[in-house]
Amino acid sequence: MKIIIIGGTGLIGSKTAERLRKQGHEVIAAAPNTGVNTITGEGLAEALKAAEVVMDLANSPSFEDKAVLEFFQVSGRNLMAAARQAGVKHHVALSIVGADRLPDSGYLRAKVAQEKIVRESGIPYTILRSTQFLEFLGGIAQAGTVGDTTRLSTGNLQPIASDDVADFVAEAALAAPANGIIEIAGPERARLCDFVARYLKAIGDSRAVVADPEAQYFGTRLEDGSLVSDDKPRLGRIEFDRWFATAPRK
Repeated sequence: MKIIIIGGTGLIGSKTAERLRKQGHEVIAAAPNTGVNTITGEGLAEALKAAEVVMDLANSPSFEDKAVLEFFQVSGRNLMAAARQAGVKHHVALSIVGADRLPDSGYLRAKVAQEKIVRESGIPYTILRSTQFLEFLGGIAQAGTVGDTTRLSTGNLQPIASDDVADFVAEAALAAPANGIIEIAGPERARLCDFVARYLKAIGDSRAVVADPEAQYFGTRLEDGSLVSDDKPRLGRIEFDRWFATAPRK
């Protein structure tokens, strides 16, 4: 099977490509640095020729509200138009658990807009909504830090390892289109502030973590259930300790 991965050189894309190639599939890792650009359309039609499955795992280079919305809308429309022209049989898109519950977040509004383009494309599809990645814990800590204190939300988090995400995404590519949303999540759930405190302790970081229900999470306030799934998600296998033991250190 020929499978195109938009964003195929990124964290999830590269792991997914590796898994699918090991199963004998022809995989094209498409990204601007490989000559395929969904914003300009460069190389897109050629890459999609004879493709049966297209996976959109790309991310916006900017998280500014207007820029990220424009990225996902332009990229999504160009990609779906090219996929229809190529006769693609299945479109797989990676989105975020809670995207439709946090309208104050410009990034999540953009992901909801991307999902809408996929649903209305006429192409059979699967949308995988993932909880936050374990790999993001350091960035979450940094975003909440002022001086030696990290002030973070008490909303729940159920982070998933990127290896588990790649397993689920690769599996979705080979399955029949769900024509709906499948949610995936990590096996452990705790308050966001507690997960980050656990991470900082593990790396020997002395920053104090303050639990604050009003703390903003990238521009939005979290409720307990904002970023977790209670819709019978598929659960990953990798818990925090196992992930941390093998995670690359910067």
